[in-house]
Amino acid sequence: MTEPVRGIVFFDVDGTLVSTGSSSSHLAERFGHRDALDEAERRYADGSLTNRQVSEIDAAGWRGASTTTVDRWLDDLPVLPGVELVVAWCRTHQVVPVLASLAWQPVTRSLARRFGFVAHGGPRVGVTGGTYDGAVAEHFDEFDKRDRALRYALARGVPIERCCAIGDSRSDIPLFEVVPAALALNATGAARAAASTAIDTADLSDVVPWLEGWLNSLGGPGSASG
Repeated sequence: MTEPVRGIVFFDVDGTLVSTGSSSSHLAERFGHRDALDEAERRYADGSLTNRQVSEIDAAGWRGASTTTVDRWLDDLPVLPGVELVVAWCRTHQVVPVLASLAWQPVTRSLARRFGFVAHGGPRVGVTGGTYDGAVAEHFDEFDKRDRALRYALARGVPIERCCAIGDSRSDIPLFEVVPAALALNATGAARAAASTAIDTADLSDVVPWLEGWLNSLGGPGSASG
């Protein structure tokens, strides 16, 4: 028998949980294509490159790396302080903390393993025999991020009215637009405009009062499905 679920909070990764740069930049530094990726991400932010184009530039740099090596590099991916406290708050209050992100799937799997998030969605680099092949096996954009989040909530039997999202940038806006409560954290102007509330902080635990207000506004026990 699974425990009841009162709600779901969807967390972005890069710029939200990851405190400096992005998870892709963290890996690209080790792969050796950090400068090219940083330029591509700047151009994505200003709208001159698509997510698909950035993913293809980044994935090419993974060619020849083993999956075990990448997993090891992700063990020290820097995140904001307070992540453990926020996940613990979610678990204590029967709220599912789900990663909804354009970060590569090894990144979200690593964060889920380290902190107790649910990893769901994200793009994939192809793997052959335990080695990355440098091609994008699955593209994933901001609309896939929104749609995958909605499908996850449906599968858990949690109405979208009992979901919220925390993020910082352009890729969060489609999800912000469909959940009833969204928090822009250290965010761009566009993300702030799409969110219900915005805060700036160097400690993720500062989102807890907002989460408490959101949860209190829901009333009722929520879903009993698992």
